[in-house]
Amino acid sequence: MTRGGQGLARVAVVVRAGAVPLWWLGVFAAGIGVLVPGLTGRRIGVIAGAALFLVTAAVVALLRRKRYVALAGGAARAGKHDVLQDRAVTARNWRRGHRWWLLLAFLAALGSAFAVPAAGGMLLAGVGAGLRLKAAWLGSLERGSEELLWVRVDWLSRRAGAPAGKRIKAYRATGIAAGDAAPGGARRRGGVLV
Repeated sequence: MTRGGQGLARVAVVVRAGAVPLWWLGVFAAGIGVLVPGLTGRRIGVIAGAALFLVTAAVVALLRRKRYVALAGGAARAGKHDVLQDRAVTARNWRRGHRWWLLLAFLAALGSAFAVPAAGGMLLAGVGAGLRLKAAWLGSLERGSEELLWVRVDWLSRRAGAPAGKRIKAYRATGIAAGDAAPGGARRRGGVLV
């Protein structure tokens, strides 16, 4: 990194990094869990799981929106010496930092199937869906302001997460074409802005 520059990670990419592993771990846990009769029975387990999925996805998607909007509103322009972190590096850092939590969540979802079949897995999948919805919302925020939001890497949590946590003092902003991720944190397709 050059003198005076900071390492910056895309806010939407940090949010989106957990969506895929949580979704698939939840789907697998629910699929395995539905094979177990459990204490409540499969029917009640699936109905409870569907309710948990919807509520969890909504709560995760809406959580801390005011904080994101406030940080986005006060975003300073990124400097020419700031280093923009690749999308793949940001996602890998988040997943590496959370791998044990992901494993524990998956095991807990599997274990819960003996009480309420499939519900724990559907809860986990709901968190993944909620993160994906939140990243999409951030993408619409970025498109509306025509700038991408970045956060200093050293302000993220020890596990490379919490892009709106207490440690975050401000965001940085760049033009919509900066970096290798489209608004919302998705991979850019063929270099075309979306």
